[in-house]
Amino acid sequence: MSDSSSDSVSLDVHTIYLGGKEYIVRTGCGSVSVIVYGDQEKPALITYPDVALNHMSCFQGLFFCPEAASLLLHNFCIYHISPPGHELGAAAICSENPELSVDDLTDQIVEVLNYFGLGAVMCMGVIAGAYILTLFAIKHRERVLGLILVSPLCRAPSWTEWFYNKVMSNLLYFYGMCGVLKEFLLHRYFSKEVRGSVDVAESDIAQACRRLLDERQSMNVWCFLQAIDGRPDITDGLKTLKCRTLIFVGDDSPFHSEALHMTAKLDRRFSALVEVQACGSMVTEEQPHAMLIPMEFFLMGYGLYRPNQFNGSPRSSLSPSCIAPELLSPESMGLKLKPIKTRIASKIHAAQK
Repeated sequence: MSDSSSDSVSLDVHTIYLGGKEYIVRTGCGSVSVIVYGDQEKPALITYPDVALNHMSCFQGLFFCPEAASLLLHNFCIYHISPPGHELGAAAICSENPELSVDDLTDQIVEVLNYFGLGAVMCMGVIAGAYILTLFAIKHRERVLGLILVSPLCRAPSWTEWFYNKVMSNLLYFYGMCGVLKEFLLHRYFSKEVRGSVDVAESDIAQACRRLLDERQSMNVWCFLQAIDGRPDITDGLKTLKCRTLIFVGDDSPFHSEALHMTAKLDRRFSALVEVQACGSMVTEEQPHAMLIPMEFFLMGYGLYRPNQFNGSPRSSLSPSCIAPELLSPESMGLKLKPIKTRIASKIHAAQK
C-alpha cells in the first residue's frame, strides 16, 4: 500500500460527510481516511475501529448517544481514522501493494497527527483498533494523553483466535464477504442476545452491522486481518505507559480474558477496568450508555466535564496530572449502576498475589 511518491503526508481529497469532513491523507504507507468532527482548536480524540469496521459501524452508537456526544464533542475534536481501505466507498487495495504490519499502521497514525498539527492526543480504540492505539502509545508515549480501550488485545493471537482468523482469512480470500464470514464477525463483535437465535430475532444493531459489512471490500479487510493476525505480544511494553487507561469489556466478549490480562499488566495507578454485563466486545454499539459515567469520571482527571456541569474551557491543554484515587473508586466508576460491573486495576493485582 505504499505510495511510490516520496512526498510527506499531504491532503489528497476532502468531502463533507454527515457534519464531518473527510480527509484522504497520503502517508508513506498508503492513503488513510480521516473523518474530522468538531472544532479543531479543541484537544484531539482519535479513534480506530476493529477489523471490517469504520467509524460508522464501530462508534456510531456511542456518538449517537446524546449524553456521550455532549461529553466528547464539548471537550474534543474527533478524528476518526479508518484502517486502510475501510472507509465508506473505498476501492479495492491493489494486490501488488505490500502487506502492512501493525507497526506500519502505527506509523500512519504518526503521519496523520503530524499533518493535522496535533501534539498529544486522547485515543479510543476497539479490539484490533485498541491494539493499534496501545502499540502507538508504547512507541510514542509523548503523543498520547490517555487511552480509552474497548475489548483490547495486547498478546499475540491465542490458538483459538489464530484458528478463527485463518478461517476468516480463507473465507475472505476465496468467497469474499459471504454469510458465513459475517457470522464469524458478528460473534466477534456482539453478545448472543444481540446476534439472536432460533427463538430470538436478530437485533437491529446486528442487522445494521450486516448491511455495513456488505460495503467492505473483502481484500481490504483481509489485509487488516493479516496485520492483526501477525501482531507481536506487547505485554512487556505496557509497564512503560504513564498515560491513564480506561478499559471496557463485555462479559460475553471472546476477548474478555485478554482485557483482564492487559489490566493486570498495566500500572495500577493509572488504569481502571469496567466490565459490562450481558454485552459482547463492541460496547460502543451494544451498550454505549454503560460507558458514560466511567468516561465522565475518567475525563474529570483531565479537568474536562460535561457542558452543563462546569464552565471550564475545553480549549486549554489537557493536564498531565495523575487521576485522583477517588475518581477510580467502585462507586465513582459505576459499580452500583446496572448493567455496569467494575473492577479496578489494583483489585486485579491484589487478586493475583
